[in-house]
Amino acid sequence: MAKLLICDDEAGLRAVLKRYAQFERHEVTEAGNGMEAVEACRENTFDIILMDIMMPELDGFSAVREIRKSSDVPIIMLSAKGEEYDKMLGFELGVDDYVVKPFSSKEVMMRIAAILRRAGKTKTDGSEGHIIFEKCGFLADMTAYKVFVDGKQAELAPKLYDLLFFLIRNKNIAVPREKILAEVWGYDYCGDDRTLDTHMKLLRKAIDPYGDYIKTLRGLGYRFEG
Repeated sequence: MAKLLICDDEAGLRAVLKRYAQFERHEVTEAGNGMEAVEACRENTFDIILMDIMMPELDGFSAVREIRKSSDVPIIMLSAKGEEYDKMLGFELGVDDYVVKPFSSKEVMMRIAAILRRAGKTKTDGSEGHIIFEKCGFLADMTAYKVFVDGKQAELAPKLYDLLFFLIRNKNIAVPREKILAEVWGYDYCGDDRTLDTHMKLLRKAIDPYGDYIKTLRGLGYRFEG
């Protein structure tokens, strides 16, 4: 069971998602706009958030900015828009997934389950036994979930850490796109294939000037050269 916050100005949609979530034994809190979502996050701790974009008082992007100031809770954006710009902005803010309306409530529940499974990873802050990759001025501590670029710690969205560390664990191996989506997004992922390309752009930008460690293999996938 997880604590779930559903934020959408459509009461009917909230009711449907709440019914499915409760069937999966999740504890659900509702918010009708971004302001209510931010206040709910200040008063409670959640395991995952479903956040609409177009809402009155405070839109979803603005709400995520406020929430990210104090929490790295996984967030799935809900939107009637499908433009690449919206996805890029959401991922840059630290959003974990993006679902375009109209969508299947069952699909949303599957994405929630996949994110919660990945969130179950343990992260330690000790210095011994860490799994570390280091090359030139780039260092990735995969145990502590920390990345350093020329001595300065880089701040990555949760999904970008998962993607980067998966590539590093398979360094010097050509990994097909389907394999990356299955392993990083979950075997039940059924979203837009362009999501991977968008995340790769963001990841390369986040670890610049070492983004060229990630090679694009046209027609196949990607390879991290280590």
